[in-house]
Formats: sequence, C-alpha cells, structure tokens
Amino acid sequence: MVATPEKLQNNQEHLSGQDRVAVLLMGYGEVESYEDFANYNEQALNLLTAKFAPVPTWIYPPLAKLLALFDRHEWGHQHHDFISPHNAIFEKQRAGIEQNLQAKWGDRIQVFKAFNFCAPFLPKQVLAEIKSQGFEKILIYPLLVVDSIFTSGIAIEQVNNALAETNDAESHWLKALRYIPSFYNEPEYVHLMAHLVEEKINADLASAYLPSQIGIVLMNHGCPHKAKGFTSGITESQALYELVREELINKYPLISVGWLNHDTPLIEWTQPNAEQAAKNLIQLGAKVIIFMPIGFATENHETLLDVHHIIHALEKKYSNVDYVQMACVNDHPEFLAMAAEWANAQIAQLQNEQAVAINPQLSLHHHHHHH
Repeated sequence: MVATPEKLQNNQEHLSGQDRVAVLLMGYGEVESYEDFANYNEQALNLLTAKFAPVPTWIYPPLAKLLALFDRHEWGHQHHDFISPHNAIFEKQRAGIEQNLQAKWGDRIQVFKAFNFCAPFLPKQVLAEIKSQGFEKILIYPLLVVDSIFTSGIAIEQVNNALAETNDAESHWLKALRYIPSFYNEPEYVHLMAHLVEEKINADLASAYLPSQIGIVLMNHGCPHKAKGFTSGITESQALYELVREELINKYPLISVGWLNHDTPLIEWTQPNAEQAAKNLIQLGAKVIIFMPIGFATENHETLLDVHHIIHALEKKYSNVDYVQMACVNDHPEFLAMAAEWANAQIAQLQNEQAVAINPQLSLHHHHHHH
C-alpha cells in the first residue's frame, strides 16, 4: 500500500498534536503596583496561611488590607519605593528553559509561566491559554521554592481548580499530565550552590579571612512545624542544606542553616532563623558572614528585603563583622540548562504516553456503606 500525500499530512498533524507538551513553570509572582498588595495578600492568606494558621476565613479581607499598609511602609518608605525584580527574573528563567528545551525538542515544547498570586498570569488564565493553543499534555513545574510538597502543593491545588473551571465538554481537554515536585536532591543543583559560595569566597574574601573565620548561612524557605497535617517541606529543605553543607564543611567549618521564616504569631517555625544562625556563627569566631539562598531559585522580597533587615540588625550589634548578601541562582546559564534537563525525562514520558480521554462525569460520587 502506498501512502498518499493527504494521508501522510493527516498522520503528521495527528502526531504533532500528540507530541506537543506545554511546560507550566510556576512561581509566586510579586506585586509591581502597590495598589495590588491587598489582593495579593488575600490570595496568599487563602492559599498558604490557611493551611497552618488558626485564623478564621472571614478575617482574611480586613487582615489583607492591614498587611498591605505594612507592605507599603516597608517597600515604599523603608526601601525607597522598592519594586520586586521577581517577575522579570522569572520571565528570564522561563525564556532560558524554553530555549534549552526547544534546542532538543523544537517548538513542539512551549514553556508558559504562571504566578500563584498575580494576574494576568494566574494558573486559570494560563491554562485557558494553553487549552486555546491546542495542547493536550502538560508538565507542571514549580520553580521558585525548592522545598517541595507544601509550597509546590498549592500549585497543584490551583491547577486542579483551574482544570475544573476550564472543562466544558464530556471528554476533558487535558489528556496527559506529569509533575516535577522539587529539585532539592539533584546533584547538579547542590554542586552549583556550593560552587557559587566558593567562587564568592575566592573572589572577595580568601585574602582577608582564614577559612575558619568565614561563616556561611545557607538560607532555606521557612516552614511551619504544624500545618494541619500537610507535610510542610522541612524534610526536603533540611536534606538540601545537608547536601550543600557536605560539599563545603571540610574547607569552611562554620556553616549553619538559616530559615527565612514569616513572623506569624502562635506558629512554631523552623529554627534557627537566618539572624540567629548568623549570631551563632559569630559566637564561634566568624569575622564575615555570607548569606546564601539555597531554598529559593528566584529572587523575591524575602531574599532581598528580609535579608537586608537581618544584616542591618546584625551590623548594629556586631559592627566588627562583615556581611555578604548573595543572590539566588536566578537565570544563571548553568541552572537554566539543568532545569531544562530535569524536564527532559518527563517530556519524553508525556510524548510516549497514550493520550487518555477523561470523562469527569464518570467520577465516583456515591458512598460505600459497610454493613
């Protein structure tokens, strides 16, 4: 049998539809207009705080407005009209990862960004766009925080809500889905974190301080100890810290984890916080403290403003100690290449998976009664 050009063309169109994968890169997003603070805070309270703080939901709207006043004061007055670079950096990460993926897969792969709290890139808005472009397979890829389960879990929560909203047919438009929960134990990421610290020491500090006088605070995303039964990411974050520490400890003995916690009343947070970690190292003889964010891949107000406040407080008490604030990995070319590489295996699986038509109306709504 000879395949006619028409049949070939139809087969190729069918294959190209099967082969296409939308990579959904997910981060928090941060406000670029101070008018958005209250809305941002309310969404964050609903998605994050509600899972660990004993706060009634009716208080969220007024509380969000109150928090917005504090945010305006901090960003506007204390930090000279600070605007977070997070969204711009996240776009560079998206573009860089897409470039790396398309070098291997061509334009069958597209990378979309979604922000948990910021329109017009809310997950439901971005998934509607992915659907309209004819994609049937997606890879969910939380990128901002490296602590897995808890913060990445809200990405799944929002995607599920959006998928329920964007379906209007008997057969669901989404035919296959995969997920990258975290990269806390990826050797390449661990090596890069340690390498960036060593690179900084060799460039700026090695000629002025003994290795035993260099204190290194490896900063993780703060986690609540009790989160209404949710695993909050402590295990993954602690493992990441231990892996990076292991690479540096023989040369630089003064290393501590430093958790970037939110000062929430009644909540037990991971310890030591970054300020206490620095104080501990100073007590052990550190003459310079390096603050290196390892639990955040993308710069945000926590890694910038919170660390700035911590250093300012330490300088008042320990004026004879020097302080170095390092950047997140951001759009470092090595990171973008490895982040794309972690996606490759999942993309290959998605392309090999037979598309499955899901009929939401067949879901089980009845209850089982045991007699």
